[in-house]
Amino acid sequence: MKESRKTRYTKMVLQNSLFELMEKKPFEKITIKELCENADINRTTFYAHYTDQYDLLAEIENETLSWAKESIASLADKNNRNESIKIMEKIFQYFVDNSKNLKILMSERGDINFQKQIFTILYEQCGMSFPIKNHQNSGTRDEYFIFVVNGSIGLLQHWLKNNMPRTAGEMAEIIYNMAVQAGGI
Repeated sequence: MKESRKTRYTKMVLQNSLFELMEKKPFEKITIKELCENADINRTTFYAHYTDQYDLLAEIENETLSWAKESIASLADKNNRNESIKIMEKIFQYFVDNSKNLKILMSERGDINFQKQIFTILYEQCGMSFPIKNHQNSGTRDEYFIFVVNGSIGLLQHWLKNNMPRTAGEMAEIIYNMAVQAGGI
């Protein structure tokens, strides 16, 4: 069922209010009262759409994850290096286009599990696996993947925090190359 224009507007105002508050303080310290006052919306209206601030944040994160899954899945030949970089570039361009909000979601104030999900989807859908060299313990594969995902998050956070001094294409290339090198490929 399609949402009404009024519902879409209300949700947009609440989301913007959440991002404004997250710029100033940790998410855990944001109250429904603050959200509503900042958005100039009463609490009854808030509760008509969300159960609490965690529900609001989850909706924002789920929309972003859905976009990432759909955009990555729509691209072909994910095992090719150039195609993988193109996919990553598209993701980074999305971050540029939505930098105001994603800068907050991907910052230290954001949800680390959401951040890990973004890169896990990206690496898995791009067909990037991290085979280990013959002399290494096969249990090390998970550690490489964790290292690459967390390193990618840190690099993305740094890029966003510094107002994206490199292009989306340059960041895609850098992260792809670093991921491949760290994975022992």
